[in-house]
Amino acid sequence: MRKLVYFISLTLDGFIAGPGDEVDFFNGSADYMQRMMADYTDLLPHQAREHLGLADAPLTRFDTVVMGRRTYDPALQLGVASPYSHLRQIVFSRSLASTNPQVLVTDSDPVATIRGFKGEDSRLDIYLAGGGQLAAVLLSEIDELIIKRYPVVIGSGVPAFDRKFAPAHFSVVENVVFESGNSITRFKPLAQAGPAGNSPGEMA
Repeated sequence: MRKLVYFISLTLDGFIAGPGDEVDFFNGSADYMQRMMADYTDLLPHQAREHLGLADAPLTRFDTVVMGRRTYDPALQLGVASPYSHLRQIVFSRSLASTNPQVLVTDSDPVATIRGFKGEDSRLDIYLAGGGQLAAVLLSEIDELIIKRYPVVIGSGVPAFDRKFAPAHFSVVENVVFESGNSITRFKPLAQAGPAGNSPGEMA
């Protein structure tokens, strides 16, 4: 069965974006970007893939991306209604109307939807792009957590998991640290997490 992978950028104080969804403080380095290009090309937005000459590169790890409305909104504001056109795109929202035939906007139950995707006949995984509310709802379904940690503290913003206090433990599978201080760490859940206590709402 394929996996749901939550792949996020994270500050030292645990935020995936600023309070106004800012992400411009996430700065990479040459060695870090080389690793990203080697292992995670599928997760680049389509415009970035085109810029790098990878628009037609075959998918190697993921074929589906899921996200909440707040994660999808920045692309919409830039006039990009299909940011991951090389993947199947699903946006969970109770208020957003469909914006592009390549993007499925749904108010269906995220857990049931993801379980259905996991049962599909595919060798590729499902990319959970965020944000914190949707990740909290789907915590019990996350099979792998990949954190791109940046050496920056921002003080406030969007948490990686927007949920009530309820510890869920993970173990480290791999940790790579780059000269810039950036790191990529892969985790797996130690046990199935319990209910997050969150309702889907407008999932970021």
